[in-house]
Amino acid sequence: MKHALTALLLSLAATAFGQASVAYYPFNSVVTVSSNADRAIWLDARFQTNTAFESLSTTLCPMVNIVRREQVNYYAGLGIRANFLNGIDNRDVLEGYSLHFGVRAKVPFIPNLRAAFELSPYSRKDFKYGIMQTYLGLAYQFSKKPKS
Repeated sequence: MKHALTALLLSLAATAFGQASVAYYPFNSVVTVSSNADRAIWLDARFQTNTAFESLSTTLCPMVNIVRREQVNYYAGLGIRANFLNGIDNRDVLEGYSLHFGVRAKVPFIPNLRAAFELSPYSRKDFKYGIMQTYLGLAYQFSKKPKS
């Protein structure tokens, strides 16, 4: 568990110091922090909100932009869902796996704002249970300030 938590913290620190993106999916109560989603490959970390502490899940998703256009990006990725609080009472930290197929489109007149939609099949780690999740929300892409 220590290694997984360390990897999570390092990935979040790397994201915080580079060009980052944050997104909120209100219907799913999910907040995400990701590296620059306009690059070919990027990392997304998803956090559950509005939930009991025993179900605070984090999903780490490396993503690949399949199609990149000026106004829209289509991407896909794999996710590993974990709950680091499970280690407190000796339960398995790993909860399941997911696939992600999504699109982020620029919102007119607000350059860094994106509308985000995603389809994401999810399965428990034992593959005995699965659901099709959908995400709809807004993402904000931070950008470096131009040098003067």
